[in-house]
Amino acid sequence: MANLDMQVLLAQPRGFCAGVDRAIEIVKRALDTYGAPVYVLHEIVHNRHVLEELSARGAKFVDALEEVPEGAVTIFSAHGVAEAVVQTAETRKLFVIDATCPLVTKVHMQAQAYRRDGREIVLIGHPGHPEVEGTRGRIDGTVYVLSTVEEVERLVVADPEKLAYVTQTTLSVDDTREVIDALVRRFPLIRGPELKDICYATQNRQNAVREMSDAIDVLLVVGSPNSSNSNRLRELGARKGKPAYLVDDPKDLRADWFAPGARIGLTAGASAPESLVQRVISRLRELGVAEVTELSGEPENVVFSLPAELR
Repeated sequence: MANLDMQVLLAQPRGFCAGVDRAIEIVKRALDTYGAPVYVLHEIVHNRHVLEELSARGAKFVDALEEVPEGAVTIFSAHGVAEAVVQTAETRKLFVIDATCPLVTKVHMQAQAYRRDGREIVLIGHPGHPEVEGTRGRIDGTVYVLSTVEEVERLVVADPEKLAYVTQTTLSVDDTREVIDALVRRFPLIRGPELKDICYATQNRQNAVREMSDAIDVLLVVGSPNSSNSNRLRELGARKGKPAYLVDDPKDLRADWFAPGARIGLTAGASAPESLVQRVISRLRELGVAEVTELSGEPENVVFSLPAELR
């Protein structure tokens, strides 16, 4: 295609976070250490390309532990699991390696501490998301799951003076701030961590999109449709008034998204590999991109240690 003088502004940071890096490394090392097959409960991370690569190496992704042969090597995904799942694994004598992101585990422990203090728990998050279901399943007693200010206004609790909240780690910082503000207005004595449960990587990627938004005409987010943090990045671009598209594969790109001279913002969700970003850039060059500029951004040096079984 002719050179249309389009430019890509490449967000920094983007792509894999420390929790995703750790989870993928756990599956690879488990395959090397124990041999195939290794069973993984749910998608280890929400990215189709990562799952296809691990499947080719011998990982088997299952929706329930009942699908796993007794005694088999079994990995819990980065999103975490409910206590009942842990008990089922013990009953089936599975050899479990837990790939739950340490930041998700931190939320579990925080919620349990609030519960021990006699508080009912509000979990800010999306019902049905694996992380939310895992966190809910770690808390005894009533858990109120909500994600909007409207749901806060309708919330009925047992004791308004004995409430606490925690949040899903991959939410929109802006939306979550509004929900927390609404909770504090309605329940002034509620306890919670402010925005500290939103994972550092989610915040950094959202900040990078926010900072580049005035300089771009269209935003592309490399990520799969079921990736919460990728969807939040796309929504942030749209909120800033930019056409914003989720790109699961280079073939998703459409020439009619881009006008001649377009400045294209490109980022990637925390479960999208850099190799996929580079393939998207290659396709954009075919569509008329002349220049790719990587922006400066918040450096990320977080590394989480591997489970004892694999060290």
